[in-house]
Amino acid sequence: MQGWTGWSASDLGRGIGRGEIDPEALAQVFLDAIAAHPDSDRIYARLTPERALSEARAAGARARAGRRLSLLDGVPVSWKDLFDTADVATEAGSALLKGRVPQADCAVLRTATAMGLVCLGKTHMSELAFSGLGLNPVTASPPCVNDPEAVSGGSSSGAAASVAFGLAAAAVGSDTGGSVRIPAGWNDLVGLKTTSGLLSLNGVVPLAARFDTVGPLTRSVEDAAQMLAALLGVPAMDTAGVPDLRGRRFAALQTIVMDDLRAGPAAAYSGALERLRAAGAVIDEIAAPEIIGPMGDAPVLYTTEAWGTWHTQIEAQPDLMFAPIRERFEGGRAFSGAEYVAAWQRLDAARAVWSDRTASYDAVLSPTAPNLPPKRDRLMEQGDYYVTENLLTLRNTRVGNLMGVAAMSLPTGVPSCGLQLLGQSGGEAALLRLALSVEAALH
Repeated sequence: MQGWTGWSASDLGRGIGRGEIDPEALAQVFLDAIAAHPDSDRIYARLTPERALSEARAAGARARAGRRLSLLDGVPVSWKDLFDTADVATEAGSALLKGRVPQADCAVLRTATAMGLVCLGKTHMSELAFSGLGLNPVTASPPCVNDPEAVSGGSSSGAAASVAFGLAAAAVGSDTGGSVRIPAGWNDLVGLKTTSGLLSLNGVVPLAARFDTVGPLTRSVEDAAQMLAALLGVPAMDTAGVPDLRGRRFAALQTIVMDDLRAGPAAAYSGALERLRAAGAVIDEIAAPEIIGPMGDAPVLYTTEAWGTWHTQIEAQPDLMFAPIRERFEGGRAFSGAEYVAAWQRLDAARAVWSDRTASYDAVLSPTAPNLPPKRDRLMEQGDYYVTENLLTLRNTRVGNLMGVAAMSLPTGVPSCGLQLLGQSGGEAALLRLALSVEAALH
């Protein structure tokens, strides 16, 4: 039974379907693992054990009656602490929201529950989701699975840690500038950023709603496909019969994402491309100068909306916030409405050019992050280092958010070094099918 915490979510679901795993016993195994883990308080903000066991008992009854709702019916997962849960605090990693208790579940949690997923609890995160590092001295900074002294990546920091440390079979996070893919990459997981608008944000604490997206962090691409289906409330795609990569065409992006690449991620990325080529893939190096302008406009696009959303609460109690996060929000005061509108007009034009440039490729590739997880102590002690490392961490993943596409991070086999795949807007199904083949080639 203890081995269950290391299984993929899909394998657990198949075990339930075969009658080999009782969902209530499975939920209890995960709850016991959380209770026994020395860093569980740094990973989970709060647990929902009564809900988990109740949902698991119902899943067990459905399994015995042959009425399972999905492959993941009865599988325990964690939820980032910005997804509203009825009668359970949802504080988004911020003292500004301390004691905030929603009356209803958010829309995606309702849908996932209707597909049989079991809610274990809420995971810690960067404050109001506005950091790629996962450092949060206000609540907790979850550990990286590969370095106990390092941050786990943000803002879905506890989400990644919950899966990487075997304290959830899968996790649900959010991605505004890389907040699913960065912690997935640094903790050797699969992370899926969905296209904006695919999954409901109703009942999700916002950061910058035009960029906010919901996505899963999982052990495998198959799990990511199953989780996406559960979040959408639809049957999952068929993941059987993974094709090889012969004839598949990839674009290895050179513009910006290869600048200042640290040695470890550079070597891991080079090795990953070699394995894809060995599997038959064609990889062209491409420049995409259309992303330069939007990357420069990112402070206008992100901080203006973030400040517009949160300025009232921040101005009322500024001292409650971790200063580097607060200062990033406050940067949004510098931009006018005219500048914001003009930046969006430039971004829309760049997206059209990007779409045309990448249309003939199956995916665009880059390192997920150009750096490795930084040490918590150094980030706390050196303010300039925090700022520069945070911006560097978010740089590569932000391309996917700015271009408005579906994107994934896959583990390369080198600790804390992910491979990013950028697909097309609304292209989750195609990207997941391709990712199955890439996953097989990498491992």
